[in-house]
Amino acid sequence: MNINASELLKQYATGKRDFQGFDLNGADFHRAFLKGITLQGSNLIGANLSGADLEAADLSGANLIGANLSGANLIGVNLNGTDLIGANLVGAKLENAYCVKANLNGANLNGANLRRANLSEASLSGANLTETVLSATLIDANLSGTNFCRASLIEADLQRANLSGANLAGTNLSKTNLRKANLAEANLSGASLREADLSEADLTGANLHRESLHEANFQGAIMPDGKIYHA
Repeated sequence: MNINASELLKQYATGKRDFQGFDLNGADFHRAFLKGITLQGSNLIGANLSGADLEAADLSGANLIGANLSGANLIGVNLNGTDLIGANLVGAKLENAYCVKANLNGANLNGANLRRANLSEASLSGANLTETVLSATLIDANLSGTNFCRASLIEADLQRANLSGANLAGTNLSKTNLRKANLAEANLSGASLREADLSEADLTGANLHRESLHEANFQGAIMPDGKIYHA
């Protein structure tokens, strides 16, 4: 179903909230107030949602490839199964967001806040998470080649996550759960691993500083030299 941005905003102002399945390709919602809107399964390819208020909105299964969500309020938003390939989420507020099985490959989340978000089984391969607050659930997530430089992952749950080739330089991984995670060829230079759990993780070829051995749990992990660690 087709609808333009101005018509949607008019209908929203009258109290309508359900716009699922609509075609809003390239629509301009810059700084729009759309709190609690339902855009489930809608086409928002290349849409401009920068600075928009989408708190508690339902965007599950929507197509947001290349969309601009920079600075948007996405607190508590439902992005389960949403396609956000190459999307701009710089500085976005994603606290308590639901992003299970979302596709964020190549997305830019620089400086975004994902505290307490659920990204289980999500794919963020090649995404930019520089200086992102990611104290979130990322169980079984695909984070291969992702840039986490100077990000905060304090107490994040990354069990079985694929972090092969990821850049974790200067990242805060204190108390992070990395049990059985794949960190092969990952860059952990300058990362804080204080009280982190890397038991049974794969660190083959990873760049790991020696001090980390005294800060984290590596029991049963495959170390950079290919040997199993035993305390």
